[in-house]
Amino acid sequence: MILLSFDTEEFDVPREHGVDFSLEEGMKVSVEGTNRILDILKANNVCATFFCTGNFAELAPEVMERIKNEGHEVACHGVDHWQPKPEDVFRSKEIIERVTGVKVAGYRQPRMFPVSDEDIEKAGYLYNSSLNPAFIPGRYMHLTTPRTWFMQGKVMQIPASVSPHLRIPLFWLSMHNFPEWFYLRLVRQVLHHDGYFVTYFHPWEFYDLKSHPEFKMPFIIKNNSGHDLEQRLDRFIKAMKADKQEFITYVDFVNRQKK
Repeated sequence: MILLSFDTEEFDVPREHGVDFSLEEGMKVSVEGTNRILDILKANNVCATFFCTGNFAELAPEVMERIKNEGHEVACHGVDHWQPKPEDVFRSKEIIERVTGVKVAGYRQPRMFPVSDEDIEKAGYLYNSSLNPAFIPGRYMHLTTPRTWFMQGKVMQIPASVSPHLRIPLFWLSMHNFPEWFYLRLVRQVLHHDGYFVTYFHPWEFYDLKSHPEFKMPFIIKNNSGHDLEQRLDRFIKAMKADKQEFITYVDFVNRQKK
């Protein structure tokens, strides 16, 4: 099973590099990227989970409607991606459910930073996918955390997939920079070892970042972005379908494990 997801947030990466970047500019990039993603998923007839910020949901309700109408799961990703607050666990759920009219089951903290397990359970989420069990300098040091799903109280924790032995991360940056044959080989190792594969991307990766030097983006992020990443994602989906892998949403995964 493939659990494909997208952190659907306002684009704020330039701000990490000292660029004065408005919410409006960030939304323009992310709306375009989200529609490109939806086109790829529709063409391949697969479903995914979209972890959306409150900002994105309120400023792009037509995109939220498209996500819902095309059969994807909508989940929560905080409120303001740049300035997450503890209460966003609750506020995000209220906003997303109000905008979409759909009951939300899952949460992912912006930048996969730590989040209160007690608040996640209190807010009524069925699962939390805020853990990348890898060592990524300057971002994560999670070499001793579980690699696969586990229960934290009543909430299922669904970490992003890493390779079984060396814990090589297989998230968005890996798709940008690994040779495709190598990425697929590691994904198949995870599927053989764990029985399922969890990964995530962002809409702004599907924007033509190389044409915007003013964003001051590092090479490893700009590499194979835009149309190149659209093609890579399309080929990845086709390869997994050729392997007879099923694409399912996170909430479907939770329900299957409970059974």
